[in-house]
Amino acid sequence: MPSLQTALPPELANNAIRLYRECLRRAKYIGQQKHNTELLVDIVRQQFKRHMHETDPEIIQKLKDDAARGLINHMLFEVEKMSGRKFSQSPKST
Repeated sequence: MPSLQTALPPELANNAIRLYRECLRRAKYIGQQKHNTELLVDIVRQQFKRHMHETDPEIIQKLKDDAARGLINHMLFEVEKMSGRKFSQSPKST
């Protein structure tokens, strides 16, 4: 299965620390809007801490893909909200 990280900038996709920081930044952004910043930041930290000693490259790649998927989904959500257009729905057939 191809990696989802190709949708992210290479400096984010190849560097777990930058990926972690971007996830935290998004959690803080969402938390400010929903008034639950501490909870969301704590969830991100827990997920990264839970797997910090993982050594299997396949599992590490899956975890990075999961984090990338979360970032991509949030970016799409924000674009949909700003534009009013739904990207996640398939076009209607006639």
